[in-house]
Amino acid sequence: MLILVVNCGSSSIKYQVREMADDPAGDAGGTVVTKGLIENIGTSEIEDHTQALDILAERIEAELGDRRIDAAGHRVVHGGERFSHPVLVDNEIIRAVERLSPLAPLHNPAHALGLRAIQTKWPHMPQVCVFDTAFHRSMPEHAWRYALPNEMYKEYGVRRYGFHGTSHDFVTGLAAEYLGRDRESFNAIVAHLGNGASVTAIKDGKSYDTSMGFTPLAGLIMGTRTGDFDPSIITAMLRRDPDMTAQQLDDMMNKESGLKAIAGHSDMREVDNAAAAGDGGAQLALEMAAYRLAKYIGGYHVAVGGAEALIFTAGIGENAHTFRKMVVDRLGALGIKLDPEANELRSGEVRPISTPDSALDVLVVPTDEERAIAEATAELIKG
Repeated sequence: MLILVVNCGSSSIKYQVREMADDPAGDAGGTVVTKGLIENIGTSEIEDHTQALDILAERIEAELGDRRIDAAGHRVVHGGERFSHPVLVDNEIIRAVERLSPLAPLHNPAHALGLRAIQTKWPHMPQVCVFDTAFHRSMPEHAWRYALPNEMYKEYGVRRYGFHGTSHDFVTGLAAEYLGRDRESFNAIVAHLGNGASVTAIKDGKSYDTSMGFTPLAGLIMGTRTGDFDPSIITAMLRRDPDMTAQQLDDMMNKESGLKAIAGHSDMREVDNAAAAGDGGAQLALEMAAYRLAKYIGGYHVAVGGAEALIFTAGIGENAHTFRKMVVDRLGALGIKLDPEANELRSGEVRPISTPDSALDVLVVPTDEERAIAEATAELIKG
């Protein structure tokens, strides 16, 4: 079975074709046949997503020859309160994705355009939506509810949704399998650390709490995002400068803050190099980010009644051994001990980086959201 995995942005389409094993005993994740990126959608170069899909089809046909795609799996950022699992796509599902656009105005409209473009290009091809928020639908109300007037939730849907759910779900399963634990009773903490970063408390194999909230801005210090901060700062700034617009504030919090604001760089590799060269701002940025993450880990250890494992994943989590050490060094009260040599090892495999006598297993688990989407799509199509 050939699965096309699609991630539609407002001006780009990232895609991957995976060949999924028909034999359940085979490689469930399949193999990558081809992948690519189409950019500049909405310009004179590529008019719209329909035209972009024509380009994608030409590329795929050149790679696959006579073989045909069996189904398409889409990453959709926001599923709101409606979607807790992947779903087969029909017109009503596409309209539902569009209706959720106020919760993800930069993402869901583009996802809907991609769904419709494939529907037009390949009208008989099954499509599946896999939602970034779905994994977090298992959070209890006391974790997702904000202490705001009730109409904020009822009228505007203001609550904690959480993101990176596909990744958190995927690496939780891999970690439980690696450690020989039954997922249904597995308690852990997953730190998905990239330019966007979030940490999730896993209780009995499910999301119990997560650092991102109503939007992906909340929680950890990220490449260009603030993470948690006092919201009264916004009202204070508006009183001081009434001409400041909502868009300016949004851009400041999402595009000009985080590591970039403190270190002058949003890329962790540049920040790490600058800190090693003695840059005080870069060192402060790393200390702030590590401290914030360590606080969440400590809190989530309590939230799940005692975690069995701490899992690092995504670009920074998998590759930035210096930052991992900065975080774990703050967790001595939890009895966590890091193996320095194991921590510095680079590998594409699941690997432990804690000592045998560490109170919690510390793992690096490479994430693969495209694989997770392909697996979910194949399972739903076969079902």
